[in-house]
Amino acid sequence: MQDRIINLEIKFSHQEDFIQQLNDVVVAQQLTIGRMEKEILDLQRAIHSGNGVQNSKNQQDEKPPHY
Repeated sequence: MQDRIINLEIKFSHQEDFIQQLNDVVVAQQLTIGRMEKEILDLQRAIHSGNGVQNSKNQQDEKPPHY
């Protein structure tokens, strides 16, 4: 009986460690998602304000520098 309790305690300890590792990954992913969402919003604002990106049609009409 004692061995069984010890084995359960060992398994529980391993599960706690694994859950903490998973939590760390989820937290890191959430931080990355938050940064990406901010970058997307910044890009959308730049596009809407006309400062960040040139019109793709204008880029196609321009001749390369070697002409």
